Amino acid sequence: MSKVSKLHYITQDNILGYTHSQLAEEVCMGGIDWVQLRVKKKGYSEWKSIAEDTQKICKKYKARLIINDNVRIAQEVKADGVHLGKDDMLPKAARQLLGKDFIIGATANTFIDIENLADAGVDYIGLGPFRFTDTKEKLSPVLGLEGYKKILEACKENKINIPIIAIGGIKLTDLKDLFKSGIHGVAVSSAINKEVDKEESVKKFISEIKNLAK
Repeated sequence: MSKVSKLHYITQDNILGYTHSQLAEEVCMGGIDWVQLRVKKKGYSEWKSIAEDTQKICKKYKARLIINDNVRIAQEVKADGVHLGKDDMLPKAARQLLGKDFIIGATANTFIDIENLADAGVDYIGLGPFRFTDTKEKLSPVLGLEGYKKILEACKENKINIPIIAIGGIKLTDLKDLFKSGIHGVAVSSAINKEVDKEESVKKFISEIKNLAK
């Protein structure tokens, strides 16, 4: 099995009636094995407490926990990895701090971003956004399916083999075309979080990805 999952689940603030750890438990019950904790506008102690609670759930279900943005908290709660945005710590600095076995992912919007991140030695790249999404502030230019095709073709030509994860407003019906473009996997937030039955939604995503990966 690849070190990098084909389905990355991302938690969200303000999902009515749910804490981040409760969201993680719902999706892990559905079979998620990769949880990215995305916490916004929280102080350090509250963020760390949320991370600790979510880590307990991930350990219970043997899922990997990736912390969005915050290298210090990722290190302190002994998460499996960190996902770095364009305004966060540089991947090389994070690698020096966290060591070779820690998973480091980073965000890209262009092929040049991918080249730079490949040089920095990241383990995977979140490429997006696929379409407009309101879960992210300061949204980069939307790529659409054609954008993915062009960038992935450039990766192939330049022998860049880092797993590329599509992100940004992705729905179940997008998977077929996205996987045809050559991506390794997808990161999903609202399409699961906003469903009443999150566990069932996860199962549908997992089933569809398995069928497409055959």
